[in-house]
Amino acid sequence: MYGCKLALLVIFTALFCMGVQSADKNILASEIPVVSIKGPIGPAVSQHLTVEINAANQQQAPLIIITIDTPGGLVSSLRDINQAVLASTVPIACLVYPKGARAASAGTYLLYACHTAAMATATTLGAATPVQMGPSAPSPDKISPADKGEDSKNDNPSPSAMEKKILNDAIAYIRSLAQLRGRNQEWAVLAVTEAATLTATEALALNVINLIAESPQQLVTNLDGITIELGEEKITLDLKGAVLVNKQPSWQNQFIATITNPNIAYILMIIGIYGLILEFYSPGIGVAGISGAIALIIALYALQMLPLNYAGLALVILGIVLLITEAMIPSFGIFGVGGIAAFVVGSIFLFDTPQAQFQVSPLLIGSVAFVSLLFFVFVLSFVLRMRKRAVVSGQEAIVGANATVLADFNGQGFVCLNGERWNAMSPHKLSKGDNVAVIKIDGLSLQVAKIEAKTNQDKEASNGTCHH
Repeated sequence: MYGCKLALLVIFTALFCMGVQSADKNILASEIPVVSIKGPIGPAVSQHLTVEINAANQQQAPLIIITIDTPGGLVSSLRDINQAVLASTVPIACLVYPKGARAASAGTYLLYACHTAAMATATTLGAATPVQMGPSAPSPDKISPADKGEDSKNDNPSPSAMEKKILNDAIAYIRSLAQLRGRNQEWAVLAVTEAATLTATEALALNVINLIAESPQQLVTNLDGITIELGEEKITLDLKGAVLVNKQPSWQNQFIATITNPNIAYILMIIGIYGLILEFYSPGIGVAGISGAIALIIALYALQMLPLNYAGLALVILGIVLLITEAMIPSFGIFGVGGIAAFVVGSIFLFDTPQAQFQVSPLLIGSVAFVSLLFFVFVLSFVLRMRKRAVVSGQEAIVGANATVLADFNGQGFVCLNGERWNAMSPHKLSKGDNVAVIKIDGLSLQVAKIEAKTNQDKEASNGTCHH
């Protein structure tokens, strides 16, 4: 009897727990995460999107919406995002939004990668030519034989082998995305080879996008009940009652976005190097060294996420070394001028990308170069001069100093040194007022030796009070 009741209790408990879990899943499933891209696509944007896509997959959301307004971005960051999109088991819809937004360059590739592509009116997409090629780069099949000849007078030279490699890789990549999603391949190639662009209406007419929607909420309404391909199966979207939830970047992501700004990373690197140099040449309580070490570690973390050019970094370090040499060994400006030149050139080529949003500002480079010149030529040289000055405190300052005998003594007595009364020892007899030199310090006693007779000026100076 009791066994039956216990079994029924266990069954009811299990059913209740399953119902609670099912209710939780329904609550989660009714939420559609909305992730926004505003500005260049970089490491912080890539991390934010991949984290939110993975979280939506774990929560089994019915749909993920990505709103796009970007001029482009880094290839490495775009590839990371597209890999997460292609691996998603939850359908992803991309929307170029709001009005006036664009999905240029990397944004076009992302739009092609999403399961559903949409645009708001008065938005554009395209211009997906790799930036290393420039917007007017010809496609390989459009290069005439005359362009390849040595006597060609064409103002547009044929692309190099590396440029062809970059271009063909970009063409193959966007074609593969177009084939996967069943969209216009021919225009995708034009977007890469000729930097072609389209408006929302034109893109819909050419099967570049699936629909036009003025807002994420309208996009959800339009997608409700539509059947889409998800992997090898087709699913029908049931989005009735779904609630849009805007996913904001976390503080960690905002921190990464701040330090991966090329200008911020550059400043942190310079602060770190200068702090360690100043701590090395002027050891103190460690403020400069600790601050420099922290700044340099953060800078290195940011630099490894950016397209760092190691040749540029080597030139920056060489410039700093030459400026240090100028401060230590004056060379009539040879090391200084060479150091500034290497520093400026290295700063310009520090990041291996022609995209302005991922390069260091020329104004910042000029300002830092000027401050660096002042720092190394004046500040560091001043620190080095201070290190060479004689010590004015401690035992080193006492040994060799002059003292005055306070009373006659033979062997042991007292002398006045810098206004203080010291116990003194001497192998010779000394008289009051004799001028002696400190030979060494033995515990709390001074070993002294008589020196030449004092002048009247020295005698007048020794008449002051000597403290015990």
